[in-house]
Amino acid sequence: MNVSFLGGPRPQRGVGVVAPFDFALDRELWRWVPDEISLHLTRTPFVPVEVSLDLARVVSEHETLADAVRTLNAVAPEVVAYACTSGSFVGGVAGERAMCAAMTRAGAVPSLTTSGALLEALEELGARRVALVTPYTVSVTRALESYVAEAGVTVTGCAYMGLTRHIWKVPYRDVVDMARRAARGGSAEALFLSCTNLPTYDVIPQLEAELRIPVVSANQVTMWAALRRLGTRAVGPYQALLVRVPPRRTGSGGESARAWPVLPEEQQEGWT
Repeated sequence: MNVSFLGGPRPQRGVGVVAPFDFALDRELWRWVPDEISLHLTRTPFVPVEVSLDLARVVSEHETLADAVRTLNAVAPEVVAYACTSGSFVGGVAGERAMCAAMTRAGAVPSLTTSGALLEALEELGARRVALVTPYTVSVTRALESYVAEAGVTVTGCAYMGLTRHIWKVPYRDVVDMARRAARGGSAEALFLSCTNLPTYDVIPQLEAELRIPVVSANQVTMWAALRRLGTRAVGPYQALLVRVPPRRTGSGGESARAWPVLPEEQQEGWT
């Protein structure tokens, strides 16, 4: 059979991703990626430490990141993302910037981290008051609160799960329940679902429709920021960061709440 008419595979642009050794959501990352982009993932070496501030420090050591980026150099990505929230906020704002610089030196391409992408996304959304959901222990959660506060963002509410392992197994229903608790009071301008090992893709539209504020997650902001560096856009239906929802104008010229889209019925079921 003559297949010459196919012309070969489409040209691809590469995004290198450095993930912690226990990262289990490769498939979720791909859901935000358009067809012309390929993800090239590598992982940090295994260490026998549970999710904690100690682990965050170990998996974000500059030499560890540099080794991972040098591994990715073989496939020549155009940008490199460090996909770990706690590992990129544990050293504060200055520590996050130093990590990006270390990765860029190792790969000679633009580099970013999940926590840096979070601040970039909040700025894009104009959100200075944020509610937080984390799967972490209290000490790791407090470190995240300190990180966003250092960047001038006010934490309006927080809910955490206290987990030290198997975060990728958390069901969507638990994520939704924690989000409702964190956003209680209604003063947040956005809600952040932390940890790249926490499944979030399918709950973002549901929570935005219910809470009427933008909802961003660790994996979402990582892919959004990486693809932005390439001059392209992440894909994902009914997600305010990706498809900006304009404010609804009132008759008097003021602004009311955002005109959030109505979800299809099948996406509204099963979350109550």
